[in-house]
Amino acid sequence: MNGPPNPSGPPNPSGQPDLGAVMSERRQLINLAYRLLGSLADAEDVVQETYARWYALSPDQREAIEAPAAWLTTVASRVCLDHLRSARVRRERYVGEWLPEPLPDRSEWLGAGSGAAPVDPVDRVTLDESVNMAFLVVLDSMTPAERVVFILHDVFRYSFPEVGEIVGRTPAACRQLATSARRRTRAAHVPAASSVRRAEIVRDFKRAWEAKDIEALVALLDPDVTATGDGGGLASAEPHPVEGGERVARFLVGLAARATGVTLLERTVNGQPGLVAEQGGTIVMVMSFDLAGDRIKHLWAVRNPEKLRPWTTG
Repeated sequence: MNGPPNPSGPPNPSGQPDLGAVMSERRQLINLAYRLLGSLADAEDVVQETYARWYALSPDQREAIEAPAAWLTTVASRVCLDHLRSARVRRERYVGEWLPEPLPDRSEWLGAGSGAAPVDPVDRVTLDESVNMAFLVVLDSMTPAERVVFILHDVFRYSFPEVGEIVGRTPAACRQLATSARRRTRAAHVPAASSVRRAEIVRDFKRAWEAKDIEALVALLDPDVTATGDGGGLASAEPHPVEGGERVARFLVGLAARATGVTLLERTVNGQPGLVAEQGGTIVMVMSFDLAGDRIKHLWAVRNPEKLRPWTTG
């Protein structure tokens, strides 16, 4: 897990905090904001807003800030909290199901725009257990306050007094919010297979899907499996989750029968084995999995092209 940011260091001779030290917090802020919002695009906007507020301060105001890293983290967390509150209103207008934005493995992270140099995702978001899709989906079920407190304390290891100062609540209230958030994560947690076994199951699923083999798919799916798609009104996707092993298997086979020129590829999605669908040289879907033992418990398929920017090949 990531720890709290280190202090930005001493001011430079001009009396202002060193620009390089201040800008070096960008990676930490992106990591924090992505976990809080589940969207890299929104996380980038939050960090941009945070730095805009920093440079809107007068030189004397910036000089008076003893720990710029802590100031930046506080501002970014508060901007995220406001964003999460307003997101609940925006979600009511979102077409279909909303899923977090999936992230590729570092070797597949591409620059934005044709001809751009590849960007190492470790400079943007550190992939660990706190960004796998199952964890992000659980985070999305939390209240904004629960999510911010839980991420700051349990993931980034801030103390409750520090979290309280950031979110404007007492340490006791923050402790209660973190406890409530942990209950949600425990309720959603199921024993998972090893990483090697997970990759094998995803590979078997890919082969069964490509073969349109309903029986093989059913054997890989938990009887209570749920498949959720996110098209955002910009790409076709089921408006509601599909539930049940046989229903999901038949639904997937129906998709495969209608798909033309689509290639399934095994890829790492948010640090875990997943699949992407490529059509005409462009990634048109990213699929994540959650396993219960040796069975697939959840399928999440992101088709909204606005959420696939890091995967775009053209």
